[in-house]
Amino acid sequence: MSASITAMSASVTAADAAACSSRSFEVQLLAGRVEACAEQIEAVQARLSQLQLMDWRSPAGQAYRSKLRVQAIALGRAREKALAAALALRRHSVHVAESALPAAGGY
Repeated sequence: MSASITAMSASVTAADAAACSSRSFEVQLLAGRVEACAEQIEAVQARLSQLQLMDWRSPAGQAYRSKLRVQAIALGRAREKALAAALALRRHSVHVAESALPAAGGY
């Protein structure tokens, strides 16, 4: 009976390892999507910067440029947060993969 319990616990461990590996991969995919969002934010921010460089001398044009500047700053912050989230997801994926490894000491 002891041999069957050992074999069963080994197969559960193998199944757990496979499940953790799959979850780790899914977390890595999510990190990639978040990084892609950060790239899109950067592209929008670049377009806003191009609009800001236009030579609008009227008060309305200057007010519009001012609003664009505020939005570009907000997008920069959003991009930084998205990149930080992607980094956190990448770190988490490593921890998820490591959770399938046997604990030190054989417990």
